[in-house]
Amino acid sequence: MAALSMNEITTFRWSLEEDVQHYAAAGFAALGVWRHKLSDFGEEKGAELIRDHGLQVSSLAWAGGFTGSDGRSHRESIEDALEAVRTAAELHASTLLVHTGARAGHTHNHARRLVKAALSEVAQLAGEHGVTLAIEPMHAGCAADWTFVTSWAEALDLVTEVDSPALKIVLDTYHLCHAGLPAVDHPEVLEQIAIIQLGDAKLPPDGGEQNRCRLGAGCIPLAEIVPRLVRCGYRGFWEIELLGEDVETTDYVELLVESRRVALEYFGAERQIA
Repeated sequence: MAALSMNEITTFRWSLEEDVQHYAAAGFAALGVWRHKLSDFGEEKGAELIRDHGLQVSSLAWAGGFTGSDGRSHRESIEDALEAVRTAAELHASTLLVHTGARAGHTHNHARRLVKAALSEVAQLAGEHGVTLAIEPMHAGCAADWTFVTSWAEALDLVTEVDSPALKIVLDTYHLCHAGLPAVDHPEVLEQIAIIQLGDAKLPPDGGEQNRCRLGAGCIPLAEIVPRLVRCGYRGFWEIELLGEDVETTDYVELLVESRRVALEYFGAERQIA
């Protein structure tokens, strides 16, 4: 059975403890954990808290920055990613999200070489711990500070070149579905999806910032995309991720209830989802 999850970035102002309590109360089966909140609360305590509330961990965000764009050295970013893999394993997280890092003055080919070398090393440990790394391609309108991978095709090429069963891709509808669903219908391609993140928007991102809106309030055809992916055979987590001016000052309790209700409508009454 597929499971519906909420990413902690959605409830930016809440602590991990508040997130866990409210997500469970709202009926979510899982949560996407933000490393910053987990660190503030304490990793061991956080893992216990999540387990005590009967929640699964759909993802851990994030590792990467392998190009040095965030001020760390290549080696430092790899060591951080290795630590994130261990944390994900402790949480029994399905997926560790990966942002490659921006080009940071490198040529595109050199940036790819840096990322491929890092992913190959981190994927080895991830495989040993049963953790899936998931590269997140981002819309070009908001990717500049995070990654140079801005399309499904680019992410798939990188995964193919690294050639590790522990490395897959995030399909975030906010980043990849403004012009419709990428060509993921083929079973071999569908297998490369580690997790699907549900996001909506009234306009494509522009100017470097993400500005998502409530599910169903934007122009991304989620009511068509979700059933199509289910029919294609996707059975992993569906993780809701909302951030931006339209949601950051909202009542979080109400937002959780509405988001879950709208998301469940996409699956139809006959479709079972936790």
